[in-house]
Amino acid sequence: MADAVMTVPETVFEGQELPEHICGPIDRTILALFAGASHDHVKLHIDSDFAKGAGMDDVFAHGMLVMAYLGQFLTRWRPQQNIRKWSTRFVAITPVHATIHCRGRIAEIIEQDGERLARVKLGAWTDKDVQTVDGEALVALG
Repeated sequence: MADAVMTVPETVFEGQELPEHICGPIDRTILALFAGASHDHVKLHIDSDFAKGAGMDDVFAHGMLVMAYLGQFLTRWRPQQNIRKWSTRFVAITPVHATIHCRGRIAEIIEQDGERLARVKLGAWTDKDVQTVDGEALVALG
């Protein structure tokens, strides 16, 4: 399926909820492929025996995989070149088999250096409504 940047409505306002982006469920194949692509071969992400031996229930997703889904969420709303700043922090583990729901809300619209920007509060939640990533972005609206 081809991804496309969504058409931005003419009216953008503070408090506006952005369209949710849903990814997954994250299965073992996705974890193995992401490990290869990112060169992050930490066994906690790809070896169930190792993860269980370390006290985990099972393997879990790479934090950067979920952050990549948030990047997709942003670039589906606005083109990549409009993203001026983006920061995230990991707040919980994303278990294998979770479906990720990326959500965001326009917290503020500001003018900076002659440019109209939206400050977007965003995050990723599992299908059990556990937030795994929290973040914020500054996105040009022009």
